[in-house]
Amino acid sequence: MPKRPDPVQPADAEARALAQGLLALGHAALAWEDPDTGTPGISRIAFARDPEAGLLTLVSGLAPHFRALRDRPDCALMLGEVGAKGDPMTHPRLMIRAKASFVAVDDPARTGIRARWLQRNPKAGIYIDLPDFAFVRMAPVSALLNGGFARAFHLTPDLL
Repeated sequence: MPKRPDPVQPADAEARALAQGLLALGHAALAWEDPDTGTPGISRIAFARDPEAGLLTLVSGLAPHFRALRDRPDCALMLGEVGAKGDPMTHPRLMIRAKASFVAVDDPARTGIRARWLQRNPKAGIYIDLPDFAFVRMAPVSALLNGGFARAFHLTPDLL
């Protein structure tokens, strides 16, 4: 039997623009693996594409994904919004496979990351400096953009 061609195309300019819009949403679903049981978990997170740090979130040590990311850094993100009308599966969404790494408290980049995070999320000022909170970078490994029916694109990490 002949091998079917991959229906997912490389990202064109329109797909890259759509992905950039999704990256600006400010929130994402984060998939992680429980380090004790190996079962999957999912959390809604505040999310940013930081101009210097890349894909980033701020996580409380009380959240189950804190330890999960620390112990098993492979994770995935889903960004997208379901519109008010129509089939939810026709709305654009971006899935990113990534590797998490924590930003150390003494990392010189943390000061800038913190300032930019507060510009985007001013209400985080209440908890950003609590000792159990940490910034987590998520280095993209691969990505898939589903732009709606029959519009799927591979995105390379450099496009994120």
